[in-house]
Amino acid sequence: MLDKRMTKEDIFENLKKFQDMDMSYESGRILSSMCTKPDPIAMEAYKMFIETNLGDPGLFPGTSLMESEVIEMLGHLLHLENASGHLVTGGTEANIMAMAVAKYLFQEKHEGVPEIILPESAHFSFKKIISMLSLEAKVVPLDENYKMDVSKIEDLITENTMAIVAIAGTTELGLIDDIEKISEIAYSHDIYLHIDAAFGGFVIPFLDDEHKGDLNFDFKCKGVSSMTIDPHKMGLAPVPAGGILFRHAEHLEKLAVKTPYLSKNKQTTIVGTRTGAATAATWTLLNYYGMEGYRKIVKNAIELTEYTYKKLNLMKNVTVTCKPELNLISFTSNNKSADILKQELYDYGWRVSVAQRPHVVRLVLMPHVKKEHIDRFLTDLNEVLNG
Repeated sequence: MLDKRMTKEDIFENLKKFQDMDMSYESGRILSSMCTKPDPIAMEAYKMFIETNLGDPGLFPGTSLMESEVIEMLGHLLHLENASGHLVTGGTEANIMAMAVAKYLFQEKHEGVPEIILPESAHFSFKKIISMLSLEAKVVPLDENYKMDVSKIEDLITENTMAIVAIAGTTELGLIDDIEKISEIAYSHDIYLHIDAAFGGFVIPFLDDEHKGDLNFDFKCKGVSSMTIDPHKMGLAPVPAGGILFRHAEHLEKLAVKTPYLSKNKQTTIVGTRTGAATAATWTLLNYYGMEGYRKIVKNAIELTEYTYKKLNLMKNVTVTCKPELNLISFTSNNKSADILKQELYDYGWRVSVAQRPHVVRLVLMPHVKKEHIDRFLTDLNEVLNG
């Protein structure tokens, strides 16, 4: 192919064909993704900083300063002053960084095989992490509410326990573990606690009092050592934009490697070259929306979730798995399996997914999904189930 050049017109004609094969968020038919259509103002900022490289921050001091301000703002959002961290590619990289830090800390005092305690509901990134870092997994079963069974945690703690992981917004059901109690356990045993709030981090802080109550899920809990939070989910930033925050600056320093040929003498990230565009987009969104703007975004998503929840509960042959805590709903049918239902909805043009624990159809009500989309979906769902 490379021995024959294409004209600019032919290139963009082909690009349009590739693009037309993709689903669009505007269609409202993507009900399986925790990502959404980026806000236009974020896209403007992203394009302005597309050529910057935070892997060589001395060349881009303004972009580097922006990253520091983003980490400060995210820390404030999650009740942490003087936060340390980075904008990274997403939740997987953030989780890897946290567990790498936990392993380095563990190895300073222990010689055994490091063990990680995590719930059945943990994101699949932890399967990668367990393999990459040669960890032994101790899996905590879920309770009757599909959350980490806190009563089982201490039974799994040994002298080789490296870290405990809890979830604020599980990928499959959108539920929040009892992080306050888990934090007490971790703190009392002096065990590193990481909170994967990749999804919930940009939802929970903006919930109204009725939905949030007295929920504590972040650094307000003194046992929490690090947190993952993804701006490219409910933060409305373009992909890739993930975040990792550490309570202690010295923990981030455990990842430091010398970079003698760059403009700074060390890096504390996993990747070397990383775009500053995601940082610019996130900085823009945090300043543009602020607390009040994000409260409105979350309020709209929660209201649509509750509307969908009520409609599903009224439908024949449908059983909703649990009452939603965030903007995610799951359900089953008494006359079709989740896998068959997913495929038949695919045939109608809807993109839903299937959770594994439990095995149910899963819907994520992101900002690109509107009431008219849900009404059409429910009409098609009724036809699939009862037609």
